[in-house]
Amino acid sequence: MTPKDMYLIVYNLCCCVGWSTIFASAVLSLSKGIPQDGIKEALSNIYATENLGDLLFYTQSAAVLEIVHAAVGMVRSPVIVTAMQVASRIWALLAVTYSPNAQTQWGAGVMILSWSLVEIFRYMFYAAALVTGDSTKKTPFPLFWLRYSLFAVLYPTGITGELTCFFQAAYDPVFGNFFISSEVAFWIYARILPFIYVFGSPFMIMNMAGNRKSAFRKRFAKPPPPPRGIAFPIDDEATGSRSSTPVNKEILAAAVGAVSSTKAEKIRKAKGYRFTYVKHLIGLVEEQCQSPDACLKIAQAGLDKAYDIFEFVSPDGSSVSVRQAMASKTSEKFFTGFIQGQGTEKADGMEVPYKGTTLKGQALKDQVKKWVDYGTIEPSAGEAIIGCVDNPNWCDLSDRYFVLLGAGSAMGPLLVLLSLGANVIAVDLDRPFIWERLIGLARKSTGTMTFPLKKEQSKLKTDAELSAEAGCNLFTHTPMIRDWLMDLYKGKDFTVGSYAYLNGALHVQVSLAMDAITKDLSEKRPGTSLAYLCTPTDLHLVPKEAWDASIQNFKEYNKKPLCIIMKLLSGGKLLKKNVLDPVAGEGGPFYLVNGVSVAQGPNYILAKRMQHWRAVIARSKGCIVSSNIAPATLTVSVTQNRTFAWAYEGMPYFKPYEIFAPETSNAVMSAILFADLNNPKSSGNPNNKLSNPNQLFSYGSFNGGNWRCAYEVDSIGETSVLIYFSRIAAPYLAVGGAAAVAVGAKVLGYF
Repeated sequence: MTPKDMYLIVYNLCCCVGWSTIFASAVLSLSKGIPQDGIKEALSNIYATENLGDLLFYTQSAAVLEIVHAAVGMVRSPVIVTAMQVASRIWALLAVTYSPNAQTQWGAGVMILSWSLVEIFRYMFYAAALVTGDSTKKTPFPLFWLRYSLFAVLYPTGITGELTCFFQAAYDPVFGNFFISSEVAFWIYARILPFIYVFGSPFMIMNMAGNRKSAFRKRFAKPPPPPRGIAFPIDDEATGSRSSTPVNKEILAAAVGAVSSTKAEKIRKAKGYRFTYVKHLIGLVEEQCQSPDACLKIAQAGLDKAYDIFEFVSPDGSSVSVRQAMASKTSEKFFTGFIQGQGTEKADGMEVPYKGTTLKGQALKDQVKKWVDYGTIEPSAGEAIIGCVDNPNWCDLSDRYFVLLGAGSAMGPLLVLLSLGANVIAVDLDRPFIWERLIGLARKSTGTMTFPLKKEQSKLKTDAELSAEAGCNLFTHTPMIRDWLMDLYKGKDFTVGSYAYLNGALHVQVSLAMDAITKDLSEKRPGTSLAYLCTPTDLHLVPKEAWDASIQNFKEYNKKPLCIIMKLLSGGKLLKKNVLDPVAGEGGPFYLVNGVSVAQGPNYILAKRMQHWRAVIARSKGCIVSSNIAPATLTVSVTQNRTFAWAYEGMPYFKPYEIFAPETSNAVMSAILFADLNNPKSSGNPNNKLSNPNQLFSYGSFNGGNWRCAYEVDSIGETSVLIYFSRIAAPYLAVGGAAAVAVGAKVLGYF
């Protein structure tokens, strides 16, 4: 157990003891008071219990340390959200501490009882989670249930008690003297704080309800079925566990070890890798910048290790390496399904849905220029989109064949391709509801859809029967999918897009599955091109112009009062410079921005890095590769995480950020894909020389402003959340501010 864990255990236990003492004193006071005075009077007398007021003040004030814990990274709680929660308690604490009226009314007793009951089990739960090392499965169930259930009663009662204290303090002249003047106390406690509570209380209760649902789902989740197909190797024979961290470290170490044994050893010995992996990723990219040969060596070594270390598990439980599994042809075969679209209205060239309208022609070109001028996208991305407008033949896809691995992905180009009459070869999970949607879309389109089937299509009479037999599993059917695609539409050029996404460690597995398929197609099937969507939250080489723009924005934003305050409050943990120092190397210097969000985890970065590695290797072997950065997008998977959703709302404060709707991202990234496939001057074309293979990702970037922003994306989240909530609270603050001005004017004698 680390010193940090020991400290947090002691802190939580001390707080638990403090609140337990408060609760015991309050209950003892009630037991003596109710028989004599009745429940209302007894509640009014709780605060007057000997030493309870002092103990309440110090115990609740200790919660300020929780803001510090979040700010310095000791716990994973959002700093701003934690600060807001603690601040609401402190306002109530001030009222009950310095207002005799607030102390001697029934609401104070209700508040004290509610606070103490919630906090006893909250702190006890945190301490138990630290001791057991698991906050979901291993904490005793009664404690788990109380932690996630008491809020349903105690939040409303606690809020009711806090509001009564606010109103009593507002009309208390003694409290007014403490608060400079009674007018100031009145407007803050009788006007502003109640307004904020009207907005904040339902949100806080619903947030806890969401946390409860998530926690119970994890607690009672069924154990996963035995692994099949591509799986992490067993790292503990006794338990059969398959941890991702050792594999993650070993693949990254093997990659960088191709050129630097020192850096490889540092990765293998790294402690707390979940939170320190970014510095090792930076070291790897710096080594790739040394020369084209070093870049390709690292990429090949990383993929080789992945193929050797991951297992392919058969239904009988036996396993071989992924490399061995992909080296043999399978005896099982898929049948082929086919849908000819019945639509009659083919899209007329490139169209981009944007903020309730559809942009095309000159209107689209004008909007692209605005994005480029503001810095939201790179000029090369703008040129690619405009190229599609000026060359409508690029959007004639009637003789184009697109293999979509993860056809139903929210960020994939399926809808755009079908609207332009493309021939889509769809690969997605064998789930009927998925195929009901995909087949329905195909039938209404002007394109075609080809897909794997478990039975002959002639034996399936309805779309429901077709959907029940359609699809495959990238994990378990990897060699079969590869073989099916190798034999499909011979003589036709395929563009193979890797779009499947899963959470956590599964993302690494699905990325390896897609790579195993794309590797053989790109190397053994002539005319194959590859397509990827890169994430802006990664480490990228960028053009010097983007690097310079970020530096300039850094200088400007560092003068803004909000940024100055946030930096001071966080001790420099927030609002860190976006760019890294230039890296020397053959053909350099090279310029980098650190877009990595640590919260996404090393599995996400490894999955995307494997795609980078395949992209540069395939391009070096003569394959056209379209691998461009997509913007931050409001997909369902993002908005389900409340903190991410709040941050996205506030991020446009930081020039030149813009967060896009999925339909806009799909359309613009499809346009850049079409440009890569048709424009011989595209960076994705292997005939165009790059100083370093990783510069493939420097061009065609529609990054949403990530590259030219002043600060690292990982350091603006808390500030963005604060901006979002301040906008929501703006009407209430405006009313309170106007009232405060009026009071001040009256006090000063202006009227």
